[in-house]
Amino acid sequence: MKIRTSLTLKNTAATAAVFLICLTAIYLVSEHTRSKTFFHTLESEAITKAHLFLQNQVDARIMQEIHLNNRNFIDEVEVAVYTTGFRMLYHDAVQNDIIKEDSAMISRILQDRSIEFYVGDYQGIGMLYAFDGDNYIVTAAAYDRYGHDNLAKMRTTLGILFIIGVFLLFVTGYLLARAALQPIRGIVREAGAVTASHIDRRLPVKNAKDELGELALAFNALLSRLETSFNAQKTFVSNVSHELRTPLAALIAELDLALQKERNEEEYRKAIHHALQDAARMTKLIDGLLNLAKADYRQEQIKMEAIRLDELLLDVRALLLRAHPDYRIELLFEREEDDDRMITVEGNLYLLTIAISNLIENNCKYSEDHTSCVHISYWDEWAILRFSDSGSGMSEEELHNLFTLFYRGEQESMAEGHGIGMALAQKIVQLHHGEIAAHSEPGQGTTFIVELPHI
Repeated sequence: MKIRTSLTLKNTAATAAVFLICLTAIYLVSEHTRSKTFFHTLESEAITKAHLFLQNQVDARIMQEIHLNNRNFIDEVEVAVYTTGFRMLYHDAVQNDIIKEDSAMISRILQDRSIEFYVGDYQGIGMLYAFDGDNYIVTAAAYDRYGHDNLAKMRTTLGILFIIGVFLLFVTGYLLARAALQPIRGIVREAGAVTASHIDRRLPVKNAKDELGELALAFNALLSRLETSFNAQKTFVSNVSHELRTPLAALIAELDLALQKERNEEEYRKAIHHALQDAARMTKLIDGLLNLAKADYRQEQIKMEAIRLDELLLDVRALLLRAHPDYRIELLFEREEDDDRMITVEGNLYLLTIAISNLIENNCKYSEDHTSCVHISYWDEWAILRFSDSGSGMSEEELHNLFTLFYRGEQESMAEGHGIGMALAQKIVQLHHGEIAAHSEPGQGTTFIVELPHI
């Protein structure tokens, strides 16, 4: 079921229920008013006839004849007069006797002085009537045909009004729902036009302050993020293809050259060595891409633990020196820590090892003496690491693009690289709610500053 139909039906049902309650209340109030009014009419008729019989002493047979004649045209009130000892003095129609008075009723009238009751569809009253120092009991009963006929007409009228009202409610609700949902149909059309080739399209926002405007803005923000992600993915695939093409082409050329003619053992060894170098470069590139993918995980998907940065730096230093004995890595504590927690962070050991390794290795690769000087300190809620080298430094353009994926600066001839390390380090630091920055000037070396929140 469409939202438009659902809203129309629900709105119609809710409003119809309220409408029905109101009409029912009107009918019940009318019925109550009719009943009370007719009881007053009975009381007036009872007093009038008792007055005629007792005070004016109108002959009982004349009054009975008038009552009998009137019954043929109107619903005449049947009145009876009794003494307090339950002796009947007058009755309009003994043979009819609607009320059928008994001693219990007489006792109630004597006790309450006035009562109202129903006898089937007939309404009746009983009351004490005082005349000439004596009390008399007067009863009266009749059927309110006029009142009930009016109520029947009211029921019919209210029923017709209810049916017409529900129909009008449905039609009005349908038209209003269609008008209210018209902008959504436009949003659906525009959203359907967004494809991979037209991901730059956006939904129109007519009123940013209403719910549909907020929905369109939220959807446009989602499209912007998707466009950024989509473009980044295209760039990533293009760069990966380019980066893999070079070592693959070199590997194929090397192997093809080796197969063109018979060679001696030394030449074969040399060809295999070059092929292994190309394969190692591809392996390193693929490892970097895998680590980059892991750094894109959400924090809740990564195992976190308390890590002491001084111990981590010692482990990374040992790891790098085993792989590169010519590297020199100096660790310096700028201030003695009063509490181990000042240099302890909540993080993932594997990812932080990669980030710190990349930063130290970057120092060593682009420094003529292959030296990296790492300073450890803390301030306020941050543990601070500074990675410095004595290399030739970087230009403004290189600093600006340093953390861009696959970017390689003007010094790439000094060391092999794929432009992944710095982008990966930045992602890992940001994943740990930290900050990373680089400071460099041509001829004065480069310093990386990493700030991580300590526990």
